[in-house]
Amino acid sequence: MSSDISYHPVESLLLAPVPAEVRERLRRIRLMAFDVDGVLTDGRLFYNEDGESFKAFHALDGYGLRLLQECGITVALVTGREGPIVSRRASELGIDEVHQGIRDKSIVLQSLAQKYELDMEKIGYMGDDIIDLTAMKRVGFAASVPNAPQYIRQLAHWVSDIKAGYGAARKCCDLILASQGRLGSYFTQTPPISLITSSPQ
Repeated sequence: MSSDISYHPVESLLLAPVPAEVRERLRRIRLMAFDVDGVLTDGRLFYNEDGESFKAFHALDGYGLRLLQECGITVALVTGREGPIVSRRASELGIDEVHQGIRDKSIVLQSLAQKYELDMEKIGYMGDDIIDLTAMKRVGFAASVPNAPQYIRQLAHWVSDIKAGYGAARKCCDLILASQGRLGSYFTQTPPISLITSSPQ
């Protein structure tokens, strides 16, 4: 690991299996975007008799996204589907950058790069399917999940060992914060009040 950061033991433990080149990519991230279906959920869609769909989100992932924001990293949701469920979940987590019904996700990421005055190498994206390919090819850090097709996983710089919808995004968030020396502070001080009193994870 880079010598200019003093890592907490927990950070060192998390980063130990991560290649040095990937750790450097993680250290540069200032905006992290996530697909929804198959990344923040397990990919299954449930419909009731009226045709309304339901998704299941994991509290661990939600807390991870909030930790990124608490540490100054912008979070974006970029999904090919559209629906009020994603908007509601984003509102609960305080995420303003919500982009639904997107076919070419790289265009959204380029727009976000311009908006926040970031080079693409400072943007990360986590996806799981063909619709995510253009985005994953453009960003500085591409992540995926173990249940994604092999050709998607091969393109990613890092693949979670936790299934989508069960904390995969949280592990990605933890690694980003650990690589930047930001995660260890949560083990040495009381979590920020905003993480305790704001909306549920």
